[in-house]
Amino acid sequence: MNNVNDPAFGADAPVYVISVAAELAGMHPQTLRQYDRLGLVSPGRSSGRGRRYSMRDVRTLREVQRLSQEEGINLAGIKRILELQDEVEQLREQVFHLANELEAARRAVSRRGRPARPEGGPVRGELVRRTRVTIFNTAEPEDGRPDRGEGPGGQGGPGGQHGPGGQSDQDEPGTGGPTRG
Repeated sequence: MNNVNDPAFGADAPVYVISVAAELAGMHPQTLRQYDRLGLVSPGRSSGRGRRYSMRDVRTLREVQRLSQEEGINLAGIKRILELQDEVEQLREQVFHLANELEAARRAVSRRGRPARPEGGPVRGELVRRTRVTIFNTAEPEDGRPDRGEGPGGQGGPGGQHGPGGQSDQDEPGTGGPTRG
């Protein structure tokens, strides 16, 4: 038997059929269908395509009802409010992760003053900086001919007529194209 405290039955688990979700939210099932069509609340779907609402969906339905009835906000305004609340939540999560990364970087910098390990490698847990740089040649070719931007097989893209690093291959006399050696 499944335990309702199991993480699979968390706030986002789509477990409530529309009639139960409507009752929990204090609404008519037709209202839930309308909110789904408008994109205010998007429930999960069962294999038979029936709507399945999570507890988070029910809380959102209650918030929609509150904003509509108590605040007098129209459905378009409510939809925008919900979108902005989701965006704020995502940004908060991003700030949390960035703050953790910053703290880890600060700890790593503060450890730089300590003597290194005898092997000379990084200390366990120390951040190691690795940088990858991609350079695209946007200069005109030295021979004055316009760069057609063709890559191997006539395809456009980086490394086309002038190869990697932007250096021009020597043209074979009489062919008008780069030599292959």
